[in-house]
Amino acid sequence: MKKRYILPFVLLALSSCTKDFLNQKNPNAVTIDDYFKSENDVLLAVNGLYQSLRSGSTLGESSTLYNEERSDNSGRNDNQSNAGEPFQFNDFSLLPSNTYLKTHWSAMYAAISRCNVVLSHVDNVTFTSAELKGRYIAEAKFVRALLYFHMVRKFGDIPLSTVQVTSKEQANELAFRQKESVVYEQIIKDLTEALSSNLPNTQKDYVIGRASKSAINAILGQVYLTLGATQTSGSAENFAKAEQYLNAAYQMRTFGKLNEIPYADVFDVTKKNSCKELVFQIQYKQGDQNYSSSIARNYQARGETINSRYNSTGAGEVAKLDLIKDYEQDDIRKGFSVKFATNTQVNDWFVTKFRDNSDAAGTNGWGGNDWILIRYADVMLLLAEAKYRLGKDAEAIALLDQVRERAGLPSYAVSMLNNDYRTKYPTLKLAILHERRVELAFENQRWFDLIRNYNPQELVTYFKTKNQADYGNAKISNITTKDRYYPIPFDEYKLDPQRMYQNPGY
Repeated sequence: MKKRYILPFVLLALSSCTKDFLNQKNPNAVTIDDYFKSENDVLLAVNGLYQSLRSGSTLGESSTLYNEERSDNSGRNDNQSNAGEPFQFNDFSLLPSNTYLKTHWSAMYAAISRCNVVLSHVDNVTFTSAELKGRYIAEAKFVRALLYFHMVRKFGDIPLSTVQVTSKEQANELAFRQKESVVYEQIIKDLTEALSSNLPNTQKDYVIGRASKSAINAILGQVYLTLGATQTSGSAENFAKAEQYLNAAYQMRTFGKLNEIPYADVFDVTKKNSCKELVFQIQYKQGDQNYSSSIARNYQARGETINSRYNSTGAGEVAKLDLIKDYEQDDIRKGFSVKFATNTQVNDWFVTKFRDNSDAAGTNGWGGNDWILIRYADVMLLLAEAKYRLGKDAEAIALLDQVRERAGLPSYAVSMLNNDYRTKYPTLKLAILHERRVELAFENQRWFDLIRNYNPQELVTYFKTKNQADYGNAKISNITTKDRYYPIPFDEYKLDPQRMYQNPGY
């Protein structure tokens, strides 16, 4: 049987050689144009889209470097390993030449290219069911929109392509930065079209780890919330749409109040296929060397056993003291999410939120943790934020209180009677932002929350009010307004400095 495969993108190799034997096809390879023949071929290609999300260079579990470690929640104190390049993200000293940044950019566009390949060829296949074809198209558009949404928030203006690239000339034509507004228009188009498919409301009605209408509504709501908070016009309309789609996602839940689901259950590997709070997750296979999760072992500190049976020799994923101090007294999420490692070579807080101590994971640490991209506490707090923006404080507080109740904390009204809480979070906006921080810590939400709620100058002010001693070795003083966006990787910029212009300050 001939091997079939799909490349993330295809550029035609141009050659002046005319010898026929050099132009013959590899008999063991199948080109993209020859690949799509049956419904099953499309299914396998769509499976490949989800597979591309598993990578830590895209949105998988180890993509923390590009999200959480940019924020005030976590970040490494080692400025020597790997030439100090990972340290640059949290230190606000990120260079356009950073190889991790380039890898992230390339991997994200490779994943987007996979989506474009599927969408460019799906019409070539005869389907027995138009609904099945529509479902695969919806999944490809959902994944593409999700990837672009992450990219546009990090880099601002970015290249935008919705077609398969088949020539060097075409690639050059598409290699220019388009305005954020244009990218957002495409994201919204993809998501709204995906909603018109026959995808079920929840992933449990389809396949765990695949798109659903609740997931599409949740992302679309967050897109509009981001537009409302960051664009100069149309904020009221965008907030109203954010409320509409986030509420649609919330109404698709299959439970009553959030406290029906214990916080620990959300991250329990034995319940990852049954937990009603999970909306969309990237799947990993327990006990499998190639497809297992490594987050439990990688996040574990030397001398500790809470995360994994793997014998760690490092510091794990370091939690900022600034975050530790933000947990309220009696918040059950603190004891579950972080722990202080007393080993003299660590002597710091590390992340314990993702655990797999099972026999199947073993001492190799081949865990079964899925990486959660969307869950209902996230949706509820985003909906609370949208309602707050629309002046619906009572409705926002009701959602906030559900999250606080599960965490073992008093209601917002009662908490506001406490001087310490009232001083730290004097407004409902800050209370919601605080709740998102401690509820979703280490889940790659914090940086996006900060840049959605603070403009570039406010972001600088926010960080510079922090205590350097609570932030670790990374220097808060480095931050400037340029750090709202990542730099465009130097190799991309140098190809066409005019059309791939660099972000200001880099």
